[in-house]
Amino acid sequence: MPVYEYTGLNAAGKTVKGIRDADSPRTLRSILKREGIFVTGYVEEGARKGTKEVLTSDVNLKRRIRGHVSIQDLAIMNRQLATLVGSGVPLVDALNALQEQVDHPTLKRVIGSVKQRVNEGASLADAMEDYPRIFNHIFVNMVRAGESSGALDVVLERLAEFQEGQAQLRSKIGSALIYPALMVLIGTVILTILMTVVVPKVTEMFEDIDATLPWTTRALIFSADLARTYWWAFLATAIAGVLFFRWWVRTESGRERWDRFKLRMPIFGPVIVMVAMARFTRTLATLLKSGVPILSALNIVRNVVNNTILAKVIDEAREAIQEGEPIATPLKRSGEFPPLVYHMVAIGEKSGQLEDMLMNVALAYEGQVNTRLQGLTALLEPVMIVAMGGVVAFIVFSILMPILQLNTAIQG
Repeated sequence: MPVYEYTGLNAAGKTVKGIRDADSPRTLRSILKREGIFVTGYVEEGARKGTKEVLTSDVNLKRRIRGHVSIQDLAIMNRQLATLVGSGVPLVDALNALQEQVDHPTLKRVIGSVKQRVNEGASLADAMEDYPRIFNHIFVNMVRAGESSGALDVVLERLAEFQEGQAQLRSKIGSALIYPALMVLIGTVILTILMTVVVPKVTEMFEDIDATLPWTTRALIFSADLARTYWWAFLATAIAGVLFFRWWVRTESGRERWDRFKLRMPIFGPVIVMVAMARFTRTLATLLKSGVPILSALNIVRNVVNNTILAKVIDEAREAIQEGEPIATPLKRSGEFPPLVYHMVAIGEKSGQLEDMLMNVALAYEGQVNTRLQGLTALLEPVMIVAMGGVVAFIVFSILMPILQLNTAIQG
């Protein structure tokens, strides 16, 4: 009989770990569910030691998956599956029809593997959990809650709406960053060509002049010589700096300091907070509406904010709920969550409409993010144009000044 090492949440919401014999992951969940434990993850001991026997095709499929399935593809898949299940089609038949409708080759193969697992008696959530690169914790837990409540079609619809909202938010952020990034890239290429190719050829004519050159021209010649001679050193320093920063951010203290700096960053800090709040409230609302317990939902949503400082606040909120406090109290006490969030959460808790209040907050912040990004983009455009124009003007001025001085000396 397989032996599983599992992690989960008990009735008090605390994380528990253990080892248990079970015929299958589904049996393991059933046994622990009767004991009041909600399984959040498991590993078969034989698999950890490399002795687990699985189908070769399934292993190859998991190795081929690189997470290239987009959120839009998953949203379309969820809506199609919700329609089939809601129409009374058995789950295996619905997955079979879904596999024929899906165009994405990787997703088609994964759905086929999931269908096979379900046909063998596994739950849909357990089958999807084998592919974490495609079906994340939020996806799996919502599907499991839908299966437990008997409202799988409703949960899949909500999951599709959630994924579409997340995709729209990412699209807005990406669209706002494309133009500034393109401007920086073009400006860097132009400046590099000027300093390494054009300027050295133009300044060669000044080498035979005995007159003292203006300081701007001397600075330009020095910078051009430096860039042409030691470009490899600048490139190596830049690469080393990026590698060091990535290593530092991966450390616990470095990640915490960087996350705190992002929240306090001028101009961009408020936008980062708004994006995190939009993700937090929308994800939590979707999980709660789908029937996921509040403690489990908070344990899942802490990873969505992508910030260790905010994640710690959410952990404190979980502990406070276990002690009988409302969610709004620790959020307010932390000083990291905006007043709009904890005030709306408090109203939702008192009125029994927490999910609706969280969704309203998400919509409000997503609107603010869109407005703020448009404003920042409109502001960055003239700033970057002026900066690039200033650099070009300095180069032109530094070249023309000695030429004008030489012309004046000749006429005199």
